Amino acid sequence: MARTNHLAGKRVLIVDDEEDILATLADLLEGASTDPARDNAAALRKIRQNRYDLAILDIMGVDGLSLLEETVAAGIPTVMLTAHAVSAQTLMESIRKGAIAYVPKETLADLADLLNDLLDAHARGEPSWKLLFDRLGEFFDRRFGADWQAKDAAFWSEFSRTHEVGKGIQARLMHDPRIRDKGV
Repeated sequence: MARTNHLAGKRVLIVDDEEDILATLADLLEGASTDPARDNAAALRKIRQNRYDLAILDIMGVDGLSLLEETVAAGIPTVMLTAHAVSAQTLMESIRKGAIAYVPKETLADLADLLNDLLDAHARGEPSWKLLFDRLGEFFDRRFGADWQAKDAAFWSEFSRTHEVGKGIQARLMHDPRIRDKGV
């Protein structure tokens, strides 16, 4: 059975300060129309002037966590991408601010498949974070240490209880006029 390409025809904002990463992302996202930005100001202009189906934001070089607030407010599902800022703290901050995923650049080769599956889950209303942790949980354990979630037990306990309607989903819903206008 042929697999659906959920990236096909999507308009994707890609934001990174490294030209080679932007080129790699454009190549990896076959079938999608990518719109690159190399700095925070250019990305903000694009977010405010255009409609996107997905955003991929670098955390460090372009202040992606502040851009995440803008993409969430605009209703754009957003994936955080990072190399130098890979930490449990930036992962948790990405969740708190409404990202649908947090992807280390070391896993870039698998990004298209991961994004396709994340968009599929997102379209079905399923929790993208569960899929991400199923795929990258071992990576996070190796990178942060086997007990990394124990250091922030309250956060992860709450996250485990509410991941299906997690803080990020709630944040996105608050910015969705179809939901917000109903007083939900």
